[in-house]
Amino acid sequence: MSPPGPVVILDEVVAARAPWAGVVEQGDTLQIVDLRGNQAVDCILYNAADPAERYSAPDTMVEQGNIFLVAGTRLLSNEGRTLMTVTATNCERHDTIGGACSQESNTLRYGFHTKHQHACVENFLLAHSWRGMGKHDMTSNINWFMNVPVDPDGTLGIVDGISAPGLSVDLRAEMDTLVVISNCPQINNPCNGFDPTPIRLVVTR
Repeated sequence: MSPPGPVVILDEVVAARAPWAGVVEQGDTLQIVDLRGNQAVDCILYNAADPAERYSAPDTMVEQGNIFLVAGTRLLSNEGRTLMTVTATNCERHDTIGGACSQESNTLRYGFHTKHQHACVENFLLAHSWRGMGKHDMTSNINWFMNVPVDPDGTLGIVDGISAPGLSVDLRAEMDTLVVISNCPQINNPCNGFDPTPIRLVVTR
């Protein structure tokens, strides 16, 4: 008799521009699927038992010696512990240096006429409010599927994505992990192809 396959704990589509938050239990795997391609998925991770322990982009990059997130990357906390591991991805790489768009950064980069536009920071703060969290809980984020190349002179670019419809990333929780997602609403640069689209989240055990 063959061993039983993975059990699906959650299978949900997150609408374009929307936030999402949930706890992925230790040992479970969260798969994020770019349904239509070229969609950036901003993400922050926390120790579900103590959100003061949270994802650290600097620790993650130093530990792996790479500014990009790829299969095998351990996503480290500010205490140097592994929150989640990238166990598989069929997208070449993912970003953790581009940050999250906000109403303020939109205004600075694209003009005052964009001030009213909903952005990832606002999505994160809304999702934080569901658990009594707030601005003091903001920290460095991951941008799944987002293409942020670095030129030899250190200049960053936010350019057309390298994802495609159906590409995915699998994240195994190494502790009970609170995952907070902003399905990026940005329409002023090519990270979403100027057209935000839905994503799919699947948690298996």
